[in-house]
Amino acid sequence: MREKKTVKRHLGLRATNAISNSVIHVLLVIISIIWLIPFVCIVLQSFRLELSGPVGYVIPKQWGFDNYAALLRTDFKQWYINTFIIALVNAALQTVIVLCMSYTLSRFRFKMRGALMRLMMILGLFPGMLTMIILYRVLKDLGLTEANAVPGLILVYVASSGMGYYVSKGFFDTIPKSLDEAARVDGATRMQVLFKIILPLAKPIVIYTILTAFMAPWGDYVFARYISFENPVGMNVAVGMYKWLTLDQINSNYTMFCAGGVIVAIPVTILFLCLQRYYVEGVTGGAVKG
Repeated sequence: MREKKTVKRHLGLRATNAISNSVIHVLLVIISIIWLIPFVCIVLQSFRLELSGPVGYVIPKQWGFDNYAALLRTDFKQWYINTFIIALVNAALQTVIVLCMSYTLSRFRFKMRGALMRLMMILGLFPGMLTMIILYRVLKDLGLTEANAVPGLILVYVASSGMGYYVSKGFFDTIPKSLDEAARVDGATRMQVLFKIILPLAKPIVIYTILTAFMAPWGDYVFARYISFENPVGMNVAVGMYKWLTLDQINSNYTMFCAGGVIVAIPVTILFLCLQRYYVEGVTGGAVKG
């Protein structure tokens, strides 16, 4: 009798789990469809030829690549190059700074270490918009606004990147310090320990840092518009394409805006799809208390 009850209970648990998993999967599918609808609409509208303004339907009546070809006759190329340069340089410099800061705070113990970490945490609580006026004044004095907004944006993005050490430090804390000590006993320097032992083990967090550093400036609008000041030479794609949505241009540039949005999304989408496994490992591995 006991064995029969145990079997029935086991079958009941399996049936309950199967139903729960099915419901969860159905909900996830529904949420994914809702989330993807705007993107599908943008892609479809980018191929529409009959009208260039907003319309009340989604599927185009006439298809073509004219909107993509029209982008080549605008300043979109300059905006795209500016955005790519900013994102690429920021990804390289910010990754180096964040990893060095994280490794230092994870492995070294020095005076004021705790106070420094608390200070950076407190400063990170303040929104960046509070510093926009003074940053613009400084960049203006250095000649890094308007046509020279690209190096100005890179400077601002990279300057405070060390304060984003939290996730990377949490990941480094999960790597046993005994590996460092063994390497030091064998005569390795701190630099060799970092590059030959720690970083190979920390591949997920390195890729996570690169991804976040690359994607952050890709869609920045507020500060980029603030210092480019309507100069097309210094604009990124977010600022430049926003002009096509103004009341006097949206009826003639809406479909071209959709085509530009598709092109802008391609690099980040491909990068994320190829490296999403490391992205997830970096987030979960770094989400520890340290």
